[in-house]
Amino acid sequence: MTGTWSLLGFMLRRDRVRLPAWVLGLTALLAYFGVALGLVLDETALASFAAFAATPVMALIGGPGYGFDEITTARFLVGLYGGYLMIGAALMSITTVSRHTRVEEQTGRAELVRASAVGRHAPLAAALILTALMNAAATGLMTLAFIASPAEPGSPAAALLFACSIGAAGLVFAGLAAVTVQLSPFARAASGIAGAALAAAFIVRGLGDMSAQQGGDLGWLTWLSPFGWSQQTAPLTLDRWWPLLLSLGAALLLAAAGFALQSRRDLAAGILPDRLGSPAAPAWLRGPFSLALRLQRSALIWWSFGMLAGGVTLGAFVRPMAENASGMPEQILVVIGGTEGLVDGYLGFMGVYFAIMIAVSAIVAVQGLRGEEQGVRAEPVLAASVSRPAWLLAWTAVAALGALGMLALAGLGNGLGAGLATGDWDLLGPVVLGHVVHAPAVWLLLGISVALYGLTPRLLGLTWAVFVWSTLLGFFGEMLDLDEAVLATSVFRHVGQYPAEEIEWAAVGLLTAIAAGLVAVGAMGFRRRDLITA
Repeated sequence: MTGTWSLLGFMLRRDRVRLPAWVLGLTALLAYFGVALGLVLDETALASFAAFAATPVMALIGGPGYGFDEITTARFLVGLYGGYLMIGAALMSITTVSRHTRVEEQTGRAELVRASAVGRHAPLAAALILTALMNAAATGLMTLAFIASPAEPGSPAAALLFACSIGAAGLVFAGLAAVTVQLSPFARAASGIAGAALAAAFIVRGLGDMSAQQGGDLGWLTWLSPFGWSQQTAPLTLDRWWPLLLSLGAALLLAAAGFALQSRRDLAAGILPDRLGSPAAPAWLRGPFSLALRLQRSALIWWSFGMLAGGVTLGAFVRPMAENASGMPEQILVVIGGTEGLVDGYLGFMGVYFAIMIAVSAIVAVQGLRGEEQGVRAEPVLAASVSRPAWLLAWTAVAALGALGMLALAGLGNGLGAGLATGDWDLLGPVVLGHVVHAPAVWLLLGISVALYGLTPRLLGLTWAVFVWSTLLGFFGEMLDLDEAVLATSVFRHVGQYPAEEIEWAAVGLLTAIAAGLVAVGAMGFRRRDLITA
């Protein structure tokens, strides 16, 4: 551990902008929720929203909804928005650990640092301490923001518990990242494994809460997810602190596993063995498109498998939802078209749900472009006969086609699950179409990423702000009764949830055209700027 504190000071210096941006960003998001809900919701609106939230669909995307039988604004915020703040804390932790460990090894900087009086485990220890400090700072500021917000939690202890549940989720995924950065010699693969685990944890938690809402037998799945542990604290209702012991224990065990794995590998190597490549390139690997396909192949395969499996699983929930339709609140039945339209409404919403998840893969794919550039792997390719626009457009085309294919697979899985559950196989075609038509919304986020990468790579992270904003409006905008002009700023708002709603083909064409224009802007910007290598 020699040199841990010196490295921690160095990391704090490097993250002098990034650290406050993450911490203040999470705090500002919670403050916004508290102000918006506290000023907009009255008792009548809260009663309606509580009825809407007490449904399987909202349990899937929000959580178990503790205290909604005696709803308050603070409980509404905790029950529906807390999970997304936990995702933010998890992403902050994963990227921080990867940035200061595996990225440093991959670029060769860690070798220079380790050549001095620095112990083997000092970089990982410093990165974990930094991540814990970031989560602690976010927890403290979010506690104060929640107490001072118009949502009025009332109990400072409950507000602290809610903030601690968010920070605890961040600590668990910091420990997970400490393990994944030992597995692969590449930062992108290590972060991708951690991101896949994050997505799996969210889905498993959602399935458990969804089943519990319907009186099913899968409620125990919630206890397999770090998000479930945090949400089971039930702030402002049960105020249970003990589930956080599960998070703390998991974080410590994962961190210890990370140190143990680090002792078993060489610097810049990974625990997972590298596969020997072919001595000669295959015949099909001739141009930038085939190269981009080869580099993105593993991610596309794993994402596609996950979307298909998730589609089948979530589609199978159609039957219990239809059987319990008579017990659903009237507000829900009106929103989704009545009892007769319940199945179509649920499957139409699934199209938006999967488009949001697949948009993550598209944004991550563009971040991979920056990794290729900074890792000095793009420079040899561009030094040959491949032009800059061709290289960028080929990578973007693979990501765009991959998103389209994943949406089709998610729709196929959803349709198969619904067909198996209900016996109505006529749903298959409309459900697949209802998923595929959301591809332009994903492409628009992809286009924003490419434009930012081509013009100013340092601003690439702004795409996540657009994504989070669009996601929140897509899930909760109508519940907050926001103006149509505000709702229209979400990229997921315009296509329509087919088969429950008609497809807005004009919006499909317009989103596609805007995405293509942004990609063209990115290609022109990339042609004119210098390469940025680490």
